[in-house]
Amino acid sequence: MKNLPSYLVAALVLTAATAHGQDPAPVTVALDPTKTYQTIDNFSASDAWSCQFVGQWPEAKKNAMADWLFSTEVGPGGQPKGIGLSMWRFNMGAGSAQQGEQSGIKDEWRRAESFLTADNTYDWTKQAGQMWFLKAAQQRGVKQLLGFLNSPPVQYTINGKAYATDAKTSLAPERYTDAATYMAKVVAGVKQTTGITFDYLSPVNEPQWDWSDGGQEGTPFCNPEIAGLTKALNAQLVQQNLPTKILLTEAGKLNYLLATEDKPERGNQIDAFFKPGSPTYVGNLPRVAPIIAGHSYFTTSPYPQAVAVRQQLADKVKQVPGLRYWQSEYCILGDNAGEINGNKRDLGIESALYLARVIHNDLAVANAAAWQWWVAISPYDYKDGLIYIDRNKTDGAYHDSKMLWALGNYSRFVRPGAVRVAAEVAKKATPEQQLLVSAYRDGASKQLVVVVVNSGSEAAALNLQLGKKAWLPQRAYTTSATADLAPTPAPRAKQSVQVAPQSITTFVGNLR
Repeated sequence: MKNLPSYLVAALVLTAATAHGQDPAPVTVALDPTKTYQTIDNFSASDAWSCQFVGQWPEAKKNAMADWLFSTEVGPGGQPKGIGLSMWRFNMGAGSAQQGEQSGIKDEWRRAESFLTADNTYDWTKQAGQMWFLKAAQQRGVKQLLGFLNSPPVQYTINGKAYATDAKTSLAPERYTDAATYMAKVVAGVKQTTGITFDYLSPVNEPQWDWSDGGQEGTPFCNPEIAGLTKALNAQLVQQNLPTKILLTEAGKLNYLLATEDKPERGNQIDAFFKPGSPTYVGNLPRVAPIIAGHSYFTTSPYPQAVAVRQQLADKVKQVPGLRYWQSEYCILGDNAGEINGNKRDLGIESALYLARVIHNDLAVANAAAWQWWVAISPYDYKDGLIYIDRNKTDGAYHDSKMLWALGNYSRFVRPGAVRVAAEVAKKATPEQQLLVSAYRDGASKQLVVVVVNSGSEAAALNLQLGKKAWLPQRAYTTSATADLAPTPAPRAKQSVQVAPQSITTFVGNLR
């Protein structure tokens, strides 16, 4: 089937799934667009670390990768050209790349340039590869942009490095204003040179970790230190009349948002920053976004625990009026309770199904308003990329992955402003986690989007019920071992919706 268009391949997969033996017994899914949950802000990925080099590859290749990441256009047969990310994360580097070998970061692919030069002037020609992708995102309709730091600029750190010493923060309090001024000047400088304004600034990343091994740029922060830096950054953004909002806290795992855990001065971050009366309360500052951000690492397996911690997180966020939660970084790490291992890249469907399960739980259980992947483009033999490349600075081969298209089942169709609505799968219809369904009401198009993750080895038939009536979508898109967001035939009247085995399928249709 390699020479067939992907939409025909998907149709054949669905046909073959029910061609042998009896059709699967239909599973009822009750859809209720009047029962609403969170509003979706965005789906995103970051330019770290490869875009500094890939952005200088041949035009045709980097444009093809940009299309995969950002495009919302369609090709022959309605095939999406890309996954339509709705936000892009830009790594505002600390300057370890300019230090070279003296940086102490052995892998040059994990060093990063800075716009700030050794003589404390700004050079807007730096980070050229990353700037190419920033502009490519905007040109393809990405409207939300975020700048993030893993470490303050090396000119301001205590040890002169972009990583920490002795598991202590590398930024002294007397340097908070310097670091804040740098971030604000980068926002203003990028706007002046490109016309692009960052919507968000993320000043700290995974502050719970020690960042003392020189594996990449990074620094720990205690909660009072984060509050001090946030106040300084808020003041600079206000002073320079910049509308950019501050995103906190990019916690290293979700537990640190809820409790102190093993990091007494770096945990319980919802209360620390957004509970009035807390000594580190910053939720009333005008440039602080009413968002708490955390990373899904180390909390995705086993399945019952993944659900439990996300239920706790959703309940905790509800206690703070107006607060939203963003899942702001994830890739597949570690052995995940034996379910999947992050080592070795996998372009196939197994990793994509695991990823789709994580996305579902973050959206449908934790009520995440945004879901963001880590590195968009990876040169590594690891499950950390949406696109994989040769480890070459100027040219090479590039490959898409099923993880790219699995994310696309959400990002391409669940657009900013969509509202998650109730989607209840009949109890005991399938084993736990084998059939996951979430639904979203798109306010702009007045349509309903339903995403189905079928991890089972058998096809599934769904009776999608909208109130007392059957809901039949107009379009469907399938990602499977043989299809990448491939358009599939819409069901006929009174026909159950068919879902291929080991697939992620998105259904789109009118509400009535």
